[in-house]
Amino acid sequence: MATRRRFLAGSGALALASLTPGRLLAALEQNAAPPARLSDWAAVRAQFALAPGYLHFSSFYLASHPRPVRQAIEDFRKALDANPYLLVEHSMFETLASNLEVKVREQMAPYLGARPDDIALTGNTTAGLALVYTGLPLRAGDEVLTTTHDHNSHHESIRYAVERVGAKMRKVSLFDDAAEAKAPEIVDRLRRAIGPATRVVGVTWVHSSTGMRLPIRALAEAIDEANQHRAEGDHIVLVVDGVHGLGAVDEEVAALGCDFFCAGTHKWMFAPRGTGMVWGKSEVWGRLRPVIPNFSNLEGFEAWLADTPPPGVDARVMTPGGFHAYEHRWAVGAAFRFHLQIGRARVAERIRQLNDQLKEGLAAMRGVRVVTPRDPALSAGLVAFEVDGLAPKEVVQRLLERRIVASTSPYRVSYARLAPSLVNTPEEVETALREVHALART
Repeated sequence: MATRRRFLAGSGALALASLTPGRLLAALEQNAAPPARLSDWAAVRAQFALAPGYLHFSSFYLASHPRPVRQAIEDFRKALDANPYLLVEHSMFETLASNLEVKVREQMAPYLGARPDDIALTGNTTAGLALVYTGLPLRAGDEVLTTTHDHNSHHESIRYAVERVGAKMRKVSLFDDAAEAKAPEIVDRLRRAIGPATRVVGVTWVHSSTGMRLPIRALAEAIDEANQHRAEGDHIVLVVDGVHGLGAVDEEVAALGCDFFCAGTHKWMFAPRGTGMVWGKSEVWGRLRPVIPNFSNLEGFEAWLADTPPPGVDARVMTPGGFHAYEHRWAVGAAFRFHLQIGRARVAERIRQLNDQLKEGLAAMRGVRVVTPRDPALSAGLVAFEVDGLAPKEVVQRLLERRIVASTSPYRVSYARLAPSLVNTPEEVETALREVHALART
């Protein structure tokens, strides 16, 4: 097997650019394949080029690319720089068999438990939410029901959509205190909040505000119950912002029960920065109205040439067109292969163990309140907490002085956050706990 060094030696990028798209992708997959040994966590951590001397507890914010992803980006970049026209033309606009975006969807599908044709490619979670909400056929008087716990990007995507047509947005609280919340209460609050005008429910799987993980499958079942008593045209659509669950929780997206799942892939999935996706049920894509012209549906382009009606809406049609940072978009598959080689269940268990260790240590400290639920079924990879007498920003600043990278939650009520991930060790968690304890004592 040719090594990456041998493959890129000599003719280098020109050799890459001369390959057909299918052969190019095969060659780059070989070069960017995950290392053979990811059986221990030190080997996994070694794939990341994070600055030494810091303990990185905010990796969920924007991914440091692991080595296979860095290699894939660089190889695609070299091929594009060597022959941009031929590479893009052959890889995007000739046949489905040679279309690299089709290949990316095929690489993502096994991890998501999805059909490739049900995956739209986007740049981030915000873009995916905006595409879905703006694309839904809302009418005057319709209601989008969301919660008080969601991020600005989610709320604003809804607001923009409802203001265009005279619909309305209503926010409800699914719990009063995340630390004390229980799944049955959460589901019951949503069930009681659904009204006759409700056409869409928008929620967030894992809240970056408190670390709460909602029981999406149970919420979807409650919505299914409500839909049984409605005409098909009035069925409620469930939209999920899933960015902090994807890559951190052992769940297949297509089995969660939601209708649309929007997420950036450049957080817990470690995919190239500026990449994301929307998964939708096959039967609901047709309800959307396209927002941005696409470059993915060749049949639609041919219909435009012939001045005939366009085909129906699917995930390809909803994928925004225009030129993108193709070296990043085409390298997404390397991240999904990296995760699959480690194992989705194994990744989730590691994240759970580290976060349980952190939550238990913080909960045992006087002067510290853990906001995130202790129940692993209602949490994932984010732990939010308070230290008596210190503002969240001050907690983060003092930890940074000790070379620990923490963060604050950017909400009306803010907390300090530590988020143990695959780049951390139990020893690092203990170090972070000692420093928080020192802050609490002062």
